[in-house]
Amino acid sequence: MRGRRLAGPSGEATRPTAGRVKSALFNILAPRITGARFLDLYAGTGLVGIEALSRGAGHVTFVESNIASCRIVKTNLERCGYAHASKVRAMAVSRFLQQSHRPYDIAFVDPPYHDGEDGNVLPLLGRGAIIAANGVVVIEHFHKVQLPVQVGRLVFIKSYRHGDTLLSLYQHGSQSDSV
Repeated sequence: MRGRRLAGPSGEATRPTAGRVKSALFNILAPRITGARFLDLYAGTGLVGIEALSRGAGHVTFVESNIASCRIVKTNLERCGYAHASKVRAMAVSRFLQQSHRPYDIAFVDPPYHDGEDGNVLPLLGRGAIIAANGVVVIEHFHKVQLPVQVGRLVFIKSYRHGDTLLSLYQHGSQSDSV
């Protein structure tokens, strides 16, 4: 979808993932994207999940609590022709994660910086069956935020730093040698 103009919010209600961070994210995930069930938490405008679809993800679920942002995600999905391969859930991420779901291969978590949400969501991802046995979780967070080495079934694998942003990669402990 290179060059396609996507809708965005007016003002500063969302903090989009920087282009260089998004490129790094997809370089990390490249071998896993094709056909993957992708979960975009704190989706904002849906840019990351739409990029996953354009790179071959089989399905993306977008979770965003802001109703206006959800409308933007839906508009962007329709513009790109991906509405059929996605679902937009207008609800709090913690509430979504407490429901039962078919497992996701990749979860991208981009909570608002400086509010501690990454520490609240990681335990929910690590305790349940929402992440497939060979799945990964990538959390975008401020570089000064220290995340745990293990949370439930998830084990920290590696961080990638880009300016003030870290992409921290987790996967099931039994799969920790495969990244």
